[in-house]
Amino acid sequence: MPDESDRYVYRIHWSNEDNGFVATVAELPDLRFIAQSSVDALAGLRVMASERVAALRSKGQTVPEPFEERHYSGHIMLRVPPEVHRRLTIEAAEQGVSLSRLVQSRLA
Repeated sequence: MPDESDRYVYRIHWSNEDNGFVATVAELPDLRFIAQSSVDALAGLRVMASERVAALRSKGQTVPEPFEERHYSGHIMLRVPPEVHRRLTIEAAEQGVSLSRLVQSRLA
């Protein structure tokens, strides 16, 4: 049976500093693997992620749940300076939309 790491969010990018492709996994942010090809970077990181999940499980520790399987309420609590709140409220009123709709469109 595949473990959680098969369903994790993987990213690969080129790094001039590392002179190679860097693969990362969102659910395990401390892991990264560098290789000369993007395919090798992903393959190496997938092995590392699977090994980490196995190690966590063997120690009885919590294994990160894949982001795709987590529940999202759709609510985000956000603190901004009062002047930003005022400016966004005015802009929303001028556009005839709610503040929530304005911020949602900005984030999208």
